[in-house]
Amino acid sequence: MTAGPILATNHLKMRSEFVLAHLTPKRPIGIFFIFLLAVSCAAAGERPATAADERVVVVSVANMYSSPNEDADVVSQAILGSNVSVLDLQRDWAKVRTSDLYTGWMPLTESIQQNGGTYAAKGRVVQVQSLFANLYRETDITQHKPVITAPFESRLEVMKEGTGDDAGWLQVALPDSRSAWIQSSDVNPDPRPLTIEESITLAKRFLGLPYLWGGRSSYGYDCSGFTQMLVRSRGINMPRDADLQAAWDGMQVIERKDLRAGDLLFFGAGPDKITHTAMYLGNGEIIHATTNGHPVIQISRLDDQPWTRILVACRRVK
Repeated sequence: MTAGPILATNHLKMRSEFVLAHLTPKRPIGIFFIFLLAVSCAAAGERPATAADERVVVVSVANMYSSPNEDADVVSQAILGSNVSVLDLQRDWAKVRTSDLYTGWMPLTESIQQNGGTYAAKGRVVQVQSLFANLYRETDITQHKPVITAPFESRLEVMKEGTGDDAGWLQVALPDSRSAWIQSSDVNPDPRPLTIEESITLAKRFLGLPYLWGGRSSYGYDCSGFTQMLVRSRGINMPRDADLQAAWDGMQVIERKDLRAGDLLFFGAGPDKITHTAMYLGNGEIIHATTNGHPVIQISRLDDQPWTRILVACRRVK
């Protein structure tokens, strides 16, 4: 997945599906036709998803594949507690759409469960602010292994606040209906949009985190998953892939000489062949998830090669 030996964060694939095409019949569909459709779907091990088929991710990080097969490439991810819309069902797989309008296939039995899209949508909700947070059966980390490890940004429903010997802990309802305890210091009870300066501080917390193709969590990011998260921390939802980010109407075109901290940079063989993205830190430095030299989130100099040679676009979020 590289664009040559020096640029391993290749995003050549047009992986997003931002508009779903729907065929609308010109006349009402008869009962007999619906019956035949149901029979044919059942025979093929497929069944159409209903319009209200909303589910929730119940594992730490759920991979989204390009097709309903674990041998297919991973195109993105969704984290614990994320609500997803099911667009199609094939045997034990669901084609889902995440909140950033990205689509991919997830295994039904392992990753998601039905919940009507309501998890962490109301009541008292906290968001994981640690890079990772272990949740336990009880407020004692020595008795049992963690029930689950929640990545950064996971949203959790609070059941109650611990008192007495349980002080400093929160009991939460997990999306699979289990309950667990998490330390209060691992979560933010009232997340707010960050300033550009605060998002830069946040970015540096991830330095050294391994690069992961398709990654969209603190278990590993790819280049556009990382910049998407940083912009999201500022309260702005941006497309998933680098080429789509550069073309997004929420961006303002700027010149390299006008760069400011927090701007996004796009790299590739040309403006129509963008394969990598990074965030500008100021003073000629960029931070990005890349496999160039060392496969981690790292800080590089924009004037160094290959970055200055393959820089093709500079953008500022409006």
